[in-house]
Amino acid sequence: MTGATSSSASPQHGLTDRLARWARGISGKAGEEPTEEQRPRAGSAANREINRRRQLYADIGDFLFAHDLDLTPINFSVALDYLTGANLGVEKAIKAVMMERGKITNGWIESIAADQRADEVTPESLASMLDKVEENLTQFTGLMHESRNSAKDYGAALQEQAKDLVEGRDSEPVLARLVGLTRSMVEKTRQVETQLRDNQRQTQALKSSLENARRAAEHDHLTGLPNRRAFESVLRDELAQAQANGETLSIAFCDIDHFKHINDTHGHDTGDRVLKFVAGLLAKVSDDKCHVARHGGEEFVMLFRGKTAAETCEAVDDVREDLANRSLVNRTNGERMDRVSFSAGVANVLAYEDPRTALKAADRALYLAKEHGRNRVYLAAETD
Repeated sequence: MTGATSSSASPQHGLTDRLARWARGISGKAGEEPTEEQRPRAGSAANREINRRRQLYADIGDFLFAHDLDLTPINFSVALDYLTGANLGVEKAIKAVMMERGKITNGWIESIAADQRADEVTPESLASMLDKVEENLTQFTGLMHESRNSAKDYGAALQEQAKDLVEGRDSEPVLARLVGLTRSMVEKTRQVETQLRDNQRQTQALKSSLENARRAAEHDHLTGLPNRRAFESVLRDELAQAQANGETLSIAFCDIDHFKHINDTHGHDTGDRVLKFVAGLLAKVSDDKCHVARHGGEEFVMLFRGKTAAETCEAVDDVREDLANRSLVNRTNGERMDRVSFSAGVANVLAYEDPRTALKAADRALYLAKEHGRNRVYLAAETD
């Protein structure tokens, strides 16, 4: 009905309305003023936090307005990640698009969100697998219960027939019944064994599916390396272990030089082979104390426990030199490719307040390495 309005707002409409209020820097319900007791004191921690959040909401609103973006939860989330630096991949992607086009679009943000969800195991698929596991366990329990009851019944019947033999009754009918009971029990046992084998096969298949789902959620399908999600988990564990053991911990951010030119000149298939080749070179140095992951695109991240930042620079520079000295050939047409190299930035994780800050410091050092000619490794200043 044209022009009609609904008296009950949908959950999506309610969320959008909240986002609209947040983007305007308004806290709480419109029209409501805090009482004197509720109003934070000027200069208090609560007041500073309110001002910080008010400014953040204003910045998000300005960002959305400047790029003519719709006020949706996805756009709000991406703007929040970009402005706070909560997602380094999103931050770098937005900066790259802004340098190239000068403006972000709704469609581009939707594609970024889709890419981030692409390698995730959906709750629906995981729930389906777990339901199947539960079903198999229930079936297995039922088979065990049925088998025990059959054995119990067989034992009781056998005891009864044996009693008839002891009492001296005609043995031929008793023996015939014993043979019949035994055949019945053997057949029942075979049926249970067949069902158990089928159940075992299904359980093994489900175990494999769950393992594949876990691997898909934590590994990059192209290079076989752990992805950013898996690396963040490793980073937390390695940081805790380094602090407990009094060890050093350094992080390196690597980025293939002129990768877009490689794709444009030789095609994306060759670009993919270059990514896998570089991933293989980086992975060669990995061990229990060195972890390598694909951070996204042509970017890789390395974590070294037990190495100082300077020692990490040397280790990464050895890989850089190895790559730069190789003569790679386009497998499609046999043409020799221009030199393939990467730049890197290294930071001492323990010199910063948290690992994310250290990763940003390594990224800034990487940016300087790119600015100063590429194909080099720079160490981040710990006073950065």
